Amino acid sequence: MIENKQEYMKSMSSNQGLVNDVCTIIDEGRQKAYASVNSSMIETYWKIGKRIVEEEQCGNERAEYGKRIIEQLSNELTMRYGKGFSKRYLAYFRKFYLTIDDIQILQTRLQNLTWSHILTALRADSMESIRWYLLSASQEMWSVRTLDRNISTQYFERHFKQPQLPMKEEQPNNLELLKNPIVAEFLGFKQDYSFSEQELESAIIGHLQDFLMELGRGFAFVARQQHVRTDTQDYFIDLVFYNVILKCYVLIDLKTGKITHQDVGQMDMYRRMYDDLKCTEGDNPTIGIVLCSETSQDIAKYSILNGNEQLFAAKYMPFLPTEDELRREIERQKEIFLLQKNEK
Repeated sequence: MIENKQEYMKSMSSNQGLVNDVCTIIDEGRQKAYASVNSSMIETYWKIGKRIVEEEQCGNERAEYGKRIIEQLSNELTMRYGKGFSKRYLAYFRKFYLTIDDIQILQTRLQNLTWSHILTALRADSMESIRWYLLSASQEMWSVRTLDRNISTQYFERHFKQPQLPMKEEQPNNLELLKNPIVAEFLGFKQDYSFSEQELESAIIGHLQDFLMELGRGFAFVARQQHVRTDTQDYFIDLVFYNVILKCYVLIDLKTGKITHQDVGQMDMYRRMYDDLKCTEGDNPTIGIVLCSETSQDIAKYSILNGNEQLFAAKYMPFLPTEDELRREIERQKEIFLLQKNEK
């Protein structure tokens, strides 16, 4: 009996590679089956939305007519197929088609998304922003949770300039990749806690993946407190990143107070210094960002920030504001940015 058990254990041990390989094959097959079902389901919903829109276009253009079509269709489909075809869901299918009306985009650019991704994106404010969120979520492999967070923090609207849709041939400029304000509720600071610049820097490093996600597309971490030496003095730059899309270094100087002209002047010096001492052939001019608790109209209008394409001030928000508070802050920061660009 003991010998048989030992032989069995020996056989199992020698066959462990076989077992592992077969398990991998099964897991991969199940994953492919799930992906295939998910893709077919999304395409089915898209086609339903398309058919609803076609029916509306053939009939009365009034909104009441469209509502009546959806209501009647929902009743019929629910009787035949059960749950999943409520008036609300049919309205989602319709909106999905109106947002992405090209089947080629659906099949080639949104293949990484689940229906949960699409439902989440459909609650964004405009067709343009929904399209951008869907394409970005697919390209950047966002989870549903990340997509939901980005929509809640108005990620699209916070860019200095409204970003173009991902995967277009045109190269985006720095204004389409940089955002203001930076929402950093993930740093974990309590509402009434007064933190230092060193604590802010440490919190960012401790939540680096979240911070990179908040910065946006193409950012890679390079260094913290990077040492730069000139012929006469040593300098230390708080945070250094590289953006692979813009092909340039991005320097961030952290300030826990309101921005001053000295902060701007220091960052401009860091930026020029980095171009001279660190950049190599193929790198575009360095971008400098002063990340502070409060920006200033006067600094934007009268300091070296004014008219500068490589130097920016951005506000960080260590706590998640309400939707209205964030919307007001976005508008305020855009007004300050227009002063910097001499467009107001």
